[in-house]
Amino acid sequence: MEKMGYELLNDPFRNKGTAFTQEEREAHGLVGILPPHIDTIEEQAARIYREMEHKTSGIEKRRFLMDVFNRNRRLFYYVFRQHIVELMPIVYDPVIAESIEQYSEQFINPQETAYLSIDHPEAIEETLRTAAQGRSIRLIVATDAEGILGIGDWGTNGADIAVGKLMVYTAAAGIDPATVLPVMLDCGTNRESLLQDPLYLGNRHTRVRGKAYDDFIDAFVQTAERLFPQLYLHFEDFGRPNAAPVLRRYQKTYSVFNDDCQGTGIITLAGLLGAMKINNEKLTEQRY
Repeated sequence: MEKMGYELLNDPFRNKGTAFTQEEREAHGLVGILPPHIDTIEEQAARIYREMEHKTSGIEKRRFLMDVFNRNRRLFYYVFRQHIVELMPIVYDPVIAESIEQYSEQFINPQETAYLSIDHPEAIEETLRTAAQGRSIRLIVATDAEGILGIGDWGTNGADIAVGKLMVYTAAAGIDPATVLPVMLDCGTNRESLLQDPLYLGNRHTRVRGKAYDDFIDAFVQTAERLFPQLYLHFEDFGRPNAAPVLRRYQKTYSVFNDDCQGTGIITLAGLLGAMKINNEKLTEQRY
């Protein structure tokens, strides 16, 4: 059934805001609940960018852009792509680190994240189905948030890194945002300040290790692969003890990738090969 009126405006994947045409407004019950002028997306983007420029800090700019993201994916990615060099450090690294640290204190919107708890593995399938909202998921970024960027273990606060990484996938590679799903694998946290924080939104216990952890990750992977058979699964910011073992466990069976284990090596090799092409030399001729 087609979404109408405010229900349509509250769907970030379909909402176009003031860019809905007159015909679309009449067809979807939007007449009179939007200002009468019909914007082009260029006009919408100019308004967003001008308002963002009034923000004085990186984190304020990011919060403003996330509000746009939560309401209108089409507009958010248009602005992001138009200013990708300027906005990449705001949407992702380094400003996202501050956003992660403040995640529980300033939580507003789950941004379609699937929060999976090691304490309730029986809820994995229901959670993934609910978060997907009937969408055909092709890409998942999943994190257990033990090794976030350069800031370490941030528990459920690390959900932001999965959301942010998927934003980069869409802005830089053109991945359809309706086909992606961020997944937070909450296995606890060893950061004492979070465990003692009354506002912390994650599991209030230290990290679960060993067989229970392995079984939880396996249940997630097997369920995700069954629900989304065309899935590409990206493991993000797992801690040192688990990153490589988890990758090795599944890399010969499923389409999986670990940015920290493989992405760094890929980019380093690409840089070296590019330099050799420029210098018209062979890698075997180089000495350090």
